[in-house]
Amino acid sequence: EVQLQASGGGLVRAGDSLRLSCTASGTNIDVYAIAWFRQAPGKEREGVSLISRHDGTTEYADSVKGRLSITSDYAKNMVYLQMNNLTPEDTAVYYCAAGTEYYTDYTTGGPHEAGMEYWGNGTQVTVSS
Repeated sequence: EVQLQASGGGLVRAGDSLRLSCTASGTNIDVYAIAWFRQAPGKEREGVSLISRHDGTTEYADSVKGRLSITSDYAKNMVYLQMNNLTPEDTAVYYCAAGTEYYTDYTTGGPHEAGMEYWGNGTQVTVSS
């Protein structure tokens, strides 16, 4: 079983940067892919980015490519989501999730919820214009 804790959200201005952190704990962490999802008010949850702790493969939704970067610190069992040049459209609750399998949502280019077995709490990101 895996426990996930997301942190790092906050209120920022358009154009600012923010780094989200996901702390993972449990057994066999390195066999999991860790993904970030977000849900804006009135919208469905969407996959933003994913990293495979097994082989380092990364994946990004088309809407965030070039602005977001996902990395993993194996020693600390943490996954980071560096978000640059934020816009009000990035305002959402961000969740980290883990799964031993992962799938691509071909409508967005980002990770699909299918395959995610464990979910952490959310962290609010608010971007003002």
